[in-house]
Amino acid sequence: MKMALDFQKLFGSGAPSFRGPDRPREAELVAVPQNPVPADGKVGYVTSSGGVRLRYALWRGTSKHRFGTVCILPGRGEFIEKYSETISDLRRRGFTVATFDWRGQGGSDRELANPRKGHVTDFSEYDEDLHSFVKQVLLPDCPAPFFALAHSMGAHILLRNTAYESCQFERAVMVAPMLKLMQLPVSERLVRLFVETASIAGFADAYVPGGKDMAIEQQPFEGNVLTSDRVRYERFEKVLEAAPWLGTGSPTNGWLFAAFRSMSELAATSFPGRIKVPVLMVSASNDSIVSSEEIQKFAQRARMCRLAVIPGARHEIMQECQIYREEFWAAFDKFIPGTPEWEEV
Repeated sequence: MKMALDFQKLFGSGAPSFRGPDRPREAELVAVPQNPVPADGKVGYVTSSGGVRLRYALWRGTSKHRFGTVCILPGRGEFIEKYSETISDLRRRGFTVATFDWRGQGGSDRELANPRKGHVTDFSEYDEDLHSFVKQVLLPDCPAPFFALAHSMGAHILLRNTAYESCQFERAVMVAPMLKLMQLPVSERLVRLFVETASIAGFADAYVPGGKDMAIEQQPFEGNVLTSDRVRYERFEKVLEAAPWLGTGSPTNGWLFAAFRSMSELAATSFPGRIKVPVLMVSASNDSIVSSEEIQKFAQRARMCRLAVIPGARHEIMQECQIYREEFWAAFDKFIPGTPEWEEV
């Protein structure tokens, strides 16, 4: 079935594979030889709306210079351990690094009885997660100024929050922000109609067509749409082998319906003018998960936005080959104060 196959490529699927040790009661980070976790981190939980526990982690910078805090906001289905290399890169630059797992993924509480289903009812729930993290960890425990580095769905949520008066970030870097999805099986209008109808009919908690328990990082490297770097890709397979409870499978109909509603909000003509902090959007030219064209159009409409395009890179730029990562860090360093190449806007 074409719809099932296309959704599988976009969101990841396969045979159910949630086996192995139960999720630990206490917050912990999982290290494997292929993906060591940076030393000296503080790990714990914060409580978000509805009593949902969010796993967070915090590291101080390793440079003699101190330039504030960078908050990493992962993408859909990702987990803190996936950013170990990026965390080390930031610490060497003199930044404290703080990050957390969104509800329904990583080491945070899951929304449904099947813990592999990626689900929310509305993206305002993610707004609450970010607000809770900022209030309970960032403001009391981290040095200012505060900057954000977000990927895909995390960048989408961050973009929503740059329009709020309560936004605490002085600058925001958004890598492959989720503004429009690619590789849908039919037109976006028909997919949205399907998930809306399914959600209203009582199937919001069901997987999107073709969705399964397997995390996208557990699929073979060949044919993957995330990165062209085999070594970095296979790191995360090893993490999920050691800690299968960190994985998240495909999204539900309800999640996708909520995503479409939120993407429509950001696509409104008035939204770019509401952004209150400088933003750098980083787009991958070979992205087949989110639309690079839509990112470029948005950046052109937003007075507060800069745009950097990484030619040849796939969706997960921070997990890409070193040549693409170096281009990313060059753009980051020119945008974030305190880095060697910073250029004041």
